[in-house]
Amino acid sequence: MDYKFLGHETASEVKPKEGCGYKLDSLLDLYDVLADGLWRATTCAPRMQANWTIENMTYGQCSITAFLIQDIFGGEVYGIKLPDGNFHCYNVIDGKQYDLTIEQFGDEAKELVYDNTNPQLREVHFRKEEKYNRYLLLKSLLKGVRGA
Repeated sequence: MDYKFLGHETASEVKPKEGCGYKLDSLLDLYDVLADGLWRATTCAPRMQANWTIENMTYGQCSITAFLIQDIFGGEVYGIKLPDGNFHCYNVIDGKQYDLTIEQFGDEAKELVYDNTNPQLREVHFRKEEKYNRYLLLKSLLKGVRGA
């Protein structure tokens, strides 16, 4: 597979935390599982669902994916402030940046600045019940195919 997400070069070296609850070999393995049908319109942000397609499966999936990655692999979640005022979330694990959902931006991805200056907290994001429910759905779908 031709991987295009930020950090794909070292993602196979990122191993799950012991006792994470999932049977995964690496962060790269998680990407493969998510891309194999776990990212879907029902896990996409509601305001973006009308534009979600299988060809752009990472669209509207950033925060729930980033917090799921944090659950499994540790690290921190940061955000890039977008022109509309929302944040695009990504992960920093062992000092390296990973953005499994960067492909949603297409050619505009090159304009994203990953400077690790906007920490994102699940307590803030999950105040939105719909977002928390989408996160729980993504976790449940992953448990269904890779639960320990």
